[in-house]
Amino acid sequence: MTTSDTTATYQAQKIARWRLILGAESQKKLEQLPGGCALTPEQLLMDQALETIYHPDNNNGSSASAGHGLSNPQVSRWLGDIRSLFEREIVTILQNDAIERCGLKQLLLEPEMLQNLEPDIGLAATLLSLRTQIPARSKESARAFIRKIVDSINRMLEDDIRRSVTAALNRRQHSPLPCAAALDYKMTIERNLRHYSPTLGTIVPERVYFFEHAAHINHWTVIVDIDQSGSMGESVIYASVMSSILASMNAIRTQVVAFDTAVTDLSGYCDDPVDLLYGIQLGGGTDIEKSIAYCQSLVETPSRTLLFLISDLYEGGNQAGLVRRLEELKESGVTIISLLALADGGKPYYNEHIAQRISAMGIPCFACVPQLLPELLAAALKGHDLQAFTQKRR
Repeated sequence: MTTSDTTATYQAQKIARWRLILGAESQKKLEQLPGGCALTPEQLLMDQALETIYHPDNNNGSSASAGHGLSNPQVSRWLGDIRSLFEREIVTILQNDAIERCGLKQLLLEPEMLQNLEPDIGLAATLLSLRTQIPARSKESARAFIRKIVDSINRMLEDDIRRSVTAALNRRQHSPLPCAAALDYKMTIERNLRHYSPTLGTIVPERVYFFEHAAHINHWTVIVDIDQSGSMGESVIYASVMSSILASMNAIRTQVVAFDTAVTDLSGYCDDPVDLLYGIQLGGGTDIEKSIAYCQSLVETPSRTLLFLISDLYEGGNQAGLVRRLEELKESGVTIISLLALADGGKPYYNEHIAQRISAMGIPCFACVPQLLPELLAAALKGHDLQAFTQKRR
């Protein structure tokens, strides 16, 4: 192929991409460019799939407006097309746009559509918010879809969370049981300096010191206080998976509280994160102060209690009371972390005024991506400076 042929091919591909972006209205103008504007059969399929969402008026009535959406068979074919034509990341974007732009929320409740959807945490949150409307024929498909998301998050977090908890060592006590992961390097070196060997050029320790694992000394209580307002959909899913992982560990006593204007204790559902999610009512008002009051009643040993407040901090109740209760908990010795969001993407949505007041009390208040949760948990259980932790990761 000559240089001119390569240039012409590149130009044709570039024009085709612009044609896909601009839609059918641009066809006549783009045809006037050198080389014209011809789409391949695959690009024509892409164009039809994109037109369905972004230019519904060009579909000759195949796309209904005013929230009626497409017919179920059309949606199933459309889903099959986009899965074969686009990369997975693009598919999830197209699915979400289709639901918002074409009024397809009701079709999310159809079992055939749920079986064809690419698993996506945003869609899972939408399904949870609609679950009271899910017909009996679709309930199992909806649970299966949410289960896929939960299992994916569980695979991402479980090993790291377990490792973080078991590595949370009590720095005040030592154990006679050898464990490489619990080696107290500092004390071992200090106590064995006199055993330095000039010949070997190293210390030959007479005794090696190991930390005692926190799991062998005293259980921690972790309270996860979850805001059920609509903006917290994705955060609720991550929080539920994390809670279920912690609840399965003997070293941790896990309490899960969900709130809107009322408070619900969901600790009994921690065995299955999907059951836990189905116990949460997404949407409604917010009374954070009432939930913190309930969490106070769960505290038995403040110095070994970790409270995660997962909320956008838009308080519909008593703001002054909320700040006062958080201050009381902190002064009693409870470790408190305010997580504004657990979703891995997008700008956090939260009440900046309350977030600043909480931070001023020395309570870390920040948006945490899922991958940082195990590290954050380990830092909290080890008694590290959490304000410094949050500053380093902003």
